[in-house]
Amino acid sequence: MNLPAAKLPSHQDYRDFRSSMSWRVFRIMAEFVEGWEFIADFPKSVTIFGSTRSPENSAWYEESRKLGRLLAKEGISVVTGGGPGVMEAANRGASEAGGDSVGLNIQLPHEQRINPYVRKARAFHYFFTRKVMLTYAAEAYVYFPGGFGTLDEFFEIITLIQTKEISPIPVILFGSAYWQPFAKWIEEEVYDRLKAIDEKDMKIYTIVDTAEEAMEIIKKAPVREEFYDKAHYSPNGK
Repeated sequence: MNLPAAKLPSHQDYRDFRSSMSWRVFRIMAEFVEGWEFIADFPKSVTIFGSTRSPENSAWYEESRKLGRLLAKEGISVVTGGGPGVMEAANRGASEAGGDSVGLNIQLPHEQRINPYVRKARAFHYFFTRKVMLTYAAEAYVYFPGGFGTLDEFFEIITLIQTKEISPIPVILFGSAYWQPFAKWIEEEVYDRLKAIDEKDMKIYTIVDTAEEAMEIIKKAPVREEFYDKAHYSPNGK
């Protein structure tokens, strides 16, 4: 099953002892430990977000596929949520170029939700543990046009950068037709009228229109070495 998140079936396991609050704590802990161990195998990566509903013949699908290919050719792992649409396109491009095509997908009651182009995957029961892994240690984050899930991921990352909880890293918004009105609203309403952010906060993200533009930004991004034990491992191979 490979559906948009809003159309996934709900978990109906309320009588299962594993749904109790105490058991959930252990399941959450296990997902964090296993997730971090899994994602640590991809020290140079870019996470790509976007609509699960973008069809194969859309411009966003083709640009995401192209970006996946370009990243793979540079030896950069492509990480997505493993779903359809933009995520499928990015995984498809990476897979076609022989690179690491990674999916962090949702585990459904009887099957996994994952697109056919993911080559390395980790399934999560909880959306929020999966979300942490998607935003854990990438060198850049790329946001194609999308729905509430894409916007949620975008606002979380820029908030973490704004509050200095994570180091400044490229946040790339793909598609000016979609993102420019949004950026204008932030500038006119959130910044000018409400004074709720600083002017520098609007420089956290960059709007692009092509995979090539995105790659130029990504190539300049430093490896986030703070997530690796330098005594035993260096993402640069030193």
